[in-house]
Amino acid sequence: MRIGLYPGTFDPLTLGHRDIITRAAQLVDRLVIGVAINRDKGPLFTLEERVAMIEAEVMDLRERTGVDIVAHPFENLLIDCARDVGASIIIRGLRAVTDFEYEFQMVGMNRAMDDSIETVFLMAEARHQAIASKLVKEIARLGGDVSKFVSPPIREALLAKYD
Repeated sequence: MRIGLYPGTFDPLTLGHRDIITRAAQLVDRLVIGVAINRDKGPLFTLEERVAMIEAEVMDLRERTGVDIVAHPFENLLIDCARDVGASIIIRGLRAVTDFEYEFQMVGMNRAMDDSIETVFLMAEARHQAIASKLVKEIARLGGDVSKFVSPPIREALLAKYD
């Protein structure tokens, strides 16, 4: 069984994230969405809210594809999380060259710790490449329309946070 790990903070899950999840599901039998507990980032949504949003957002994909897709909170090293869930592949999304520079360093460190776990990069579709959770939160906070960047339920959750 091929198990992939797609890690991130997902604060909130965007259409760009969903695009990567959809395409990653074609590569593996089980896709674990690693929800990082990153206290330094000070997420807008609680861990429980982020996990629930992910589970709700992937339900239809899980049913359509038959791929086992689960959300898995983690606070340890990414490579340790990959081992914990039995992943042989770490899936990372890329948006721009700056993402690649950071990811390139991360791959080197992860391979030094465990060279049996491969990293695969997926580019979001062009229409989703500029989407960043940080910017989506800023737009929502300032009263802008985020409907082009997130699903309707997540849009509602954002509006409720900034009400």
